[in-house]
Amino acid sequence: MSDPSIFGTRYRHFAGRRVLVTGHTGFKGSWLSLWLSQLGAQVTGYALAPVGENSHFDQLGLAREIDHHVSDIRDLDAFSAVVRAAQPEIVFHLAAQALVRRSYGDPLETFTTNVTGGANVLEAVRLTPSVKALVFITSDKAYENKEWVWGYRESDELGGKDPYSASKAAAELVFRAYRESFFKKRPGFGAATTRAGNVIGGGDWSADRIIPDCIRALKKNMPIVIRNPNATRPWQFVLEPLSGYLDLALALLDRPEEFSGSWNFGPSSGVFLTVEQVAKRVVEHWGAGSIRLEVDPNAAHEATLLHLSIDKALARLKWRPTYSGVQAIDVTTRWYKLQHEGASVRETSLRQIAEFVSAGHRDD
Repeated sequence: MSDPSIFGTRYRHFAGRRVLVTGHTGFKGSWLSLWLSQLGAQVTGYALAPVGENSHFDQLGLAREIDHHVSDIRDLDAFSAVVRAAQPEIVFHLAAQALVRRSYGDPLETFTTNVTGGANVLEAVRLTPSVKALVFITSDKAYENKEWVWGYRESDELGGKDPYSASKAAAELVFRAYRESFFKKRPGFGAATTRAGNVIGGGDWSADRIIPDCIRALKKNMPIVIRNPNATRPWQFVLEPLSGYLDLALALLDRPEEFSGSWNFGPSSGVFLTVEQVAKRVVEHWGAGSIRLEVDPNAAHEATLLHLSIDKALARLKWRPTYSGVQAIDVTTRWYKLQHEGASVRETSLRQIAEFVSAGHRDD
């Protein structure tokens, strides 16, 4: 799969571009780095070392393909040195402590990584004139969740009851301060934050996430244990928001004033699946398995209902989702099943990018 056109001719402008990705060893970051590399971008990655023997990053062989740096986003000096050496034109900031339950166990790590780490990225970008576009990823959980039945818009209130959500809302406030104080005065520069719904896809082995939890149980022939069966989420395949980030970066390069700001990326409005429905679909597609409900009334708070309005991205960015929630679950389960059967993770991942691009006709 050496032909860049199968990964989206609309993204051909990334070819030869110097691109920095923070968090490139993580779940979303590894997919984004692979996609950018196949498009011909000169990718520099900055992140902690990949975790676990099944690391998506390691199985893709990306350390040999991109300029790979292992360090902590909270280390401003180390990060600034990498940025100065790379002189990127585009920065995608994904590095984060991304787990709600982990934020209860170590709130300080969550706040320093997501807030101080985010501020470090903004400061390094401020001091690097080569950067023309910054895509700063936060989370749908940055919104003050009022359990509304309608989707949150980019102008809605930010907040958070748990440390993770609060850290992402705080990172948005730091971003706004930099944008208003520095970036608006910088000619030819665009900066935007993005908020995406619950992302699923192959290569995610995080604890306390429904799909990885399902796969771990299925591989061991054990029941899938569900603690919050009625929680409803805007499930979306990992390449959905990543395609939005790519679209947004190009728009920021072309018309920075128009596209700077905040953007939501999520599935189309409609019926969203509960955690229990997701698990049942995984079992069905895997071809075996069982589910056991273990609801803990004393569990730490997690939102029951949260989804986003994507009207702004649809109307102004011309971005649109490709897969339904059920399709996202099926494609994700297929990735894990192929991995379990010994297929090449790299070839499976590249094939799924090409299939996604073809399904969404991202070739205009």
